[in-house]
Amino acid sequence: MHGVAQPGRQHKLHAPLRLVRFAGTMYERPVRRIAADVSKNLKRALTLVRKCRRRNILRRVFTIVTQADFRKIQNLLDASIGDMKWLLSIFDYDGGGGGIVLSLPPIASNDPILAWDNDRNKNIIAEEGGVLPLLKLLNYAYSPDAQIAAATALFNLANNQERVRLIADELGISIMVKVLGDSPMRVQIRVANLVARMAEYDPVVKEGFGRENVIRPLVMRLSFETYIGDPKPPLVVVFRNSRMITETKGLLCLAKLIEKEPGELQFNCLMAIMEITSAAESDAELRQAAFKTNSLAAKAVVNQLLWVVKELDIPSLQLPAIKSIGSLARTFPSRETRVIGPLVQRLSHTNQDVATEAAIALGKFACPENFLHLEHSKTIIEFDGVPPLMRLLRSGERTQFRALILLCYLAMHAGDSEALEEARVWMALEGADHAVASQHPVLKELVPKAIDHLRMYRAEAILIDNLMACKYHLRMLDQPIVQLYYT
Repeated sequence: MHGVAQPGRQHKLHAPLRLVRFAGTMYERPVRRIAADVSKNLKRALTLVRKCRRRNILRRVFTIVTQADFRKIQNLLDASIGDMKWLLSIFDYDGGGGGIVLSLPPIASNDPILAWDNDRNKNIIAEEGGVLPLLKLLNYAYSPDAQIAAATALFNLANNQERVRLIADELGISIMVKVLGDSPMRVQIRVANLVARMAEYDPVVKEGFGRENVIRPLVMRLSFETYIGDPKPPLVVVFRNSRMITETKGLLCLAKLIEKEPGELQFNCLMAIMEITSAAESDAELRQAAFKTNSLAAKAVVNQLLWVVKELDIPSLQLPAIKSIGSLARTFPSRETRVIGPLVQRLSHTNQDVATEAAIALGKFACPENFLHLEHSKTIIEFDGVPPLMRLLRSGERTQFRALILLCYLAMHAGDSEALEEARVWMALEGADHAVASQHPVLKELVPKAIDHLRMYRAEAILIDNLMACKYHLRMLDQPIVQLYYT
């Protein structure tokens, strides 16, 4: 029974193989791969058939053929027939239109060589010259969808140094810089991700992007594109995903635009810096590389942020500037008091959002996670930060919450301050709105700690006062009577 079934399948396979032999214009790699697999399966079938020929009893004992063997060969031949049908379906040999069918052969389901996401596939694409057509599609396509498809394909290829260098050698850097300057935002985001990945895998390519000033077209596009929430603008994508920020003039460019270009461009540059500093806040390596205290670019950015906070009474601009300074709180030395002063002043701003953001930013200076929290807490008090904080306790819930957190930090880290005693901060903390505290678990822990610190310092202060009074009276008792009379 099996001997009858197998020749039919073999015949189905031989005809397509003869046809493929004459398909000179077909892409050869999948043909060769499938043909090799078909040939191997045919040989297996032939071997099985030969085992079934009549032999003497002894040879049959040592060459037992089971039904499982036939089922296995049958499945292999069926799979090969499916592969060949797929291969022939790519080109219509019967003159039915010649359309190309985009699909995967059955072999791809169990052969990683032909799977979509596979490094061998990526190498094949690179070896067969696929990079240049993709770059041309990215550069010249009129359709944003086509550009996105090209950028996505290049992004998938650019996951090792060799292929990244190949993309760069095909003038990929200049093409990407051009596309970043004149494409829709959604295309820019994909290309920015590609730039970031290439810069991550190859330092030479990263330097190439720096020489081409890849940041400039992104920054200039900020004047034409606005964004709210996600997706993040491509400039931020580049900064978040690579260290190009230290090799390019991107930060300096942003600082200059904030200084020279009022209006929407100024706002977008501040928003970009806010995103960059937010990334640096949670990434110590990026923070240390991009915002070193001796960095001219970092100093230029901080100067512009302080200028916006102090001189521009425009809440929409002050908010991202204050947030950015707060994100950089751990980069400032204790002597950098010029940063804290303007934030303390904004605690009294008539716009509650600005005052609240100032409290949040100062909280990042005074929190225990900041190595210099003791020094910064004292500086905040020295700039007379306690009275406006006490006033904020009468504001909305969000503002109360942030003011309470900062007061707790000040009490814990500078509890011996006379300003805290004079403002009766301990009473304010004891009488803090229980509704606010109950909704924010962090306050349940902070408020008692802050009150304990203040009580301890108050007890010490009372004890010192009593000791000083006793000392005074004892000294008075030791004086001669005449001297006592005259004193």
